[in-house]
Amino acid sequence: MIERILAPNPSLYTGPGTNTYLLASESEVLILDPGPVIDEHAAAITAALRGRTPVGVVVTHTHPDHAPLANPLARALGVAVYGFGPGPEFVPDVALADGATVQFGEKEILAVHTPGHTDDHLCFRLGDTLFTGDHIMEGSTVLIEDAAAYLDSLYLVADLGVTRLEPGHGAAMSDAGAVITEYIDHRLERERQIVDSIEGGAGTIGEVVDIVYSGIPAGLRRAAVQQVAVQLTKLSRDGAVLFTLGTAEDETEVRSI
Repeated sequence: MIERILAPNPSLYTGPGTNTYLLASESEVLILDPGPVIDEHAAAITAALRGRTPVGVVVTHTHPDHAPLANPLARALGVAVYGFGPGPEFVPDVALADGATVQFGEKEILAVHTPGHTDDHLCFRLGDTLFTGDHIMEGSTVLIEDAAAYLDSLYLVADLGVTRLEPGHGAAMSDAGAVITEYIDHRLERERQIVDSIEGGAGTIGEVVDIVYSGIPAGLRRAAVQQVAVQLTKLSRDGAVLFTLGTAEDETEVRSI
């Protein structure tokens, strides 16, 4: 049994808010991605237990919209915290490597290390369902820290053969294979757009953003600049472009090879 509880933290980056999941088997419940420290949300999670026995709190990664409530909630419930490793406002009692499992009732979730959005990102498989955290989100692409690792992680989850995706933000997606393929195609297309913009005369990250991310809200420009820098790092390693990273978007020179 899977239950979703939406955290009251909507924003440009979190969409409607963070999805917290309660995974139940028999009378035991595992809590996944409890989110930020919001008393109202902690109370909603506790109330949703409905007398069942919590056995652990698990996080996909240590971003502030996913992990900070994990330790205080686990202390209040008297259970262990599971995650890849420590981060801001988060320290796991049990570190999970790729392939590790966490038991609840007669079921278990399987940790799948999916770096790219963050180095510490985990997805969790439960049968034919994959809890994707911020690796894949409904209705949106995601911010990434390492474009090469992220693309590799997309290929990795594509090979899992799951049929349903439960994301950290947005609604569930039932055609997992098609969604993952769309994500891969989008990343490859974005690379092509960046290379094309440079070959067309863009000489700075700012100019690449103006072409590739034209029309984005002003509040997202900083994120777009960061994403172009991440993509350029991969493209540079691939031998597709040359760039010199500066301290500002108009100081970063880019050119084609």
